[in-house]
Amino acid sequence: YVEIEYRRRLKADGKIEFLGGKPELIRLGAFDDIDMTFMTHQASREEGGKISVSGPSNGCVVKQIRFRGKASHAGGAPHDGVNALKAAMIALQAIDANRETFRDEDHIRVHPIVTKGGELVNVVPDDVRLETDVRGASVEAIKRAAAVVDRCLRAGAAALGAEVTISTLPGYLPRIVHSPFFDLYKANAVRIAGEDGWWDAGFGAGSTDMGDVSHIMPAIEAVTNGARGTGHGADYRIADPDTAYILPAKAAAAVIIDLLAEGAGTAKNIIETSEPAMGKDEYLSFMRAMETEATWTPCFPG
Repeated sequence: YVEIEYRRRLKADGKIEFLGGKPELIRLGAFDDIDMTFMTHQASREEGGKISVSGPSNGCVVKQIRFRGKASHAGGAPHDGVNALKAAMIALQAIDANRETFRDEDHIRVHPIVTKGGELVNVVPDDVRLETDVRGASVEAIKRAAAVVDRCLRAGAAALGAEVTISTLPGYLPRIVHSPFFDLYKANAVRIAGEDGWWDAGFGAGSTDMGDVSHIMPAIEAVTNGARGTGHGADYRIADPDTAYILPAKAAAAVIIDLLAEGAGTAKNIIETSEPAMGKDEYLSFMRAMETEATWTPCFPG
């Protein structure tokens, strides 16, 4: 239903505003008549266990960075150029130098990549681009870390006399765990998979757009151990179809029965006792305020 509704409203709306699927669904109103939700995510886990519910997680912002320098012949006249690649390298080293300043409890993750490093080997690079996520366990922690990253990017530009443009885009919000919903799912999952089939997932250092949903309604993200290989890697595959597909389907059906039985009393209780962190309008305003773009230019001759 959600995918069909998304396509219908996206066709009418004509644009995509947010990076994540569920933030877009929230914006387009696909969750307007939904009171609570849950989903299942497959995992590749060597430690054992079959099923769990994910705990709190990091949220993130996304940064797209462009360093602009001055091209010149790398062999014949490097002194006439401004090396944007070296500006980016200094910025990356500055980010690494700051890693020990991030607090453990904030779970900060910054993992930049170079998406463009230059044009030709014999030309001083004048257009270099980076991209990174800045992840953290709370919105406040993400903002603090993002400010450090911006400072490092500006320092790299200043060191070479380059220009840097930093575009910040809202990513995902940290996932909130709704305890009554969690407990209901766990009880059913253990009844189906057994005590040995359950594991406690704990904190997730990655990010998920279910974090956004969890800010506006009771939501949980179940996880099953039916895959093998590297997460987000080329070798990732479904290795145990029963655990990946059948087990979570049974757990979902059992949870829905419990939620809707006896006049949906359990569902109503979870909804009434779960105060949303944000309303839809507040959420959209917050996400839009996270989007920024700023350019720093050299402030000295050269």
